[in-house]
Order: sequence, then C-alpha cells, then structure tokens
Amino acid sequence: MEESVKKSMEQMGGSNVAASNETCGLLTQIKQEFHCKEQDIRAYSPLTLAYMGDAVYELVIRTVIVERANRSANDLHKKATRYVKAETQAKIITALAGDGGEEGSGGELTEDEKAVYKRGRNAKSYTTAKNATMSDYRKATGFEALVGFLYLTGQMDRVLHLVKRGIELAGLEI
Repeated sequence: MEESVKKSMEQMGGSNVAASNETCGLLTQIKQEFHCKEQDIRAYSPLTLAYMGDAVYELVIRTVIVERANRSANDLHKKATRYVKAETQAKIITALAGDGGEEGSGGELTEDEKAVYKRGRNAKSYTTAKNATMSDYRKATGFEALVGFLYLTGQMDRVLHLVKRGIELAGLEI
C-alpha cells in the first residue's frame, strides 16, 4: 500500500492498516467482482459524479465517527448528519477553494479539481434543496462531484486528504 494512503488513514483516525488497505482496493474489487467495463470518466455527468461522491463522503464520515466512539445508532446518525448536510459540505469546499469556491486565489484544490467542482456546482439539478440555501446546495453538489471523481479515478488518498483538510480549514471538529 502507498505510504500516502497509510498516512491519510492514520491522520483520519484509522488504526487498522489492514482495513485501510482493503478500503483503498474496494473500487478495484467491485469492478473485478462485477465485471465492470472501464469507463471514460469524462463521459460521466457531474450529477452522476455527485451521486457517487455523496456515498463515498458519507462512508468516510461514518467510518471516522464509528472508529472514534462506540455509540448508539441514533447518536451516530445525529453526529454524521452534521457533516453530511449541504451547509457543512459548502463550508468545507469553500475552505478548500480558499476563495469561496470561485476562480482565482490559491486554495487546496488543483486546477483539474476546481474544474470538476465547478462542473458539479453548475450542473442543472432537478431536485431542490430541502434544508439548505440554493447556494449551499450547489456548492455541496460540486463538492460531492469532486469526491466522486477522485474516488472513481482511484484517488482515495486525495479524498481523505481533502475531507480532513476541509474539516480543519472550516473550523469543524469530528
């Protein structure tokens, strides 16, 4: 396993290196087991990437919360909900972009990552925000698209880094 992946998992609070190795190979295992064909990631719609990113991000958050404390399912759900809601995801991507998620000044994202985020943020969604502003909802969709893109391109170490760094930069604690 790559050292950067081990380091990311340790930083996220993961203590089981064997489990992190299995998690990093999960995409490969799924593709092999179900005989999935290689796809051109550029052909995926931003909302498809967001759909995948939503699940991956929630899995990361749930894993960290469960690994940090054995709680009732209700307590786990309440804690996870604070991090997976659109408002929190918008804070995370805004902190990562370093400039409100717009073009320009610095931030933690590469140019390619900014482009994927913007595609997701600007995608025409046929659903509406339930408990969030439309601005937060769109930013969250962009963030989820970025997470989905990184996962589907085998960059789970980058997903973990960005989630951890975004939580730190947004002044949140998990």
